Amino acid sequence: MESIRIINNSHHELPQYATALSAGMDLRANLDQPVTLRPLERKLIPTGLRMALPAGYEAQVRPRSGLALKKGVTVLNTPGTIDADYRGEIGVILINLGDGDFVVEDGERIAQMVIARHEQPRLIPVVTLDDTERGEGGFGHSGVK
Repeated sequence: MESIRIINNSHHELPQYATALSAGMDLRANLDQPVTLRPLERKLIPTGLRMALPAGYEAQVRPRSGLALKKGVTVLNTPGTIDADYRGEIGVILINLGDGDFVVEDGERIAQMVIARHEQPRLIPVVTLDDTERGEGGFGHSGVK
């Protein structure tokens, strides 16, 4: 993979992979003071990071499973996509789906970021599509088992 140029205006180290086989690296809140999320409240939490992704790559912002399970706090637009041409600060839209207030502290690991390749296929307008076994079967089409 190519290298990624990143500006770190946060109070914290650059994001890192926790283990050699981790797909995502933790993003940390960059706050001057704690932020409280009431139940069902959402807020944009800054990270203090800006980056220049190579063409053909995106960064996906995803929830941290422990935060979701233990506190009911998740990333609202999951996965959030950071495009290769975006140069602004990376922000994380958190929502509190728990039943009590959640306080986001400076430096808290609030999300994970996965860097992924992507394609930009050319769309070709047609009148019909090829037949498949599934056809137009939608949600729940494959059954309960």
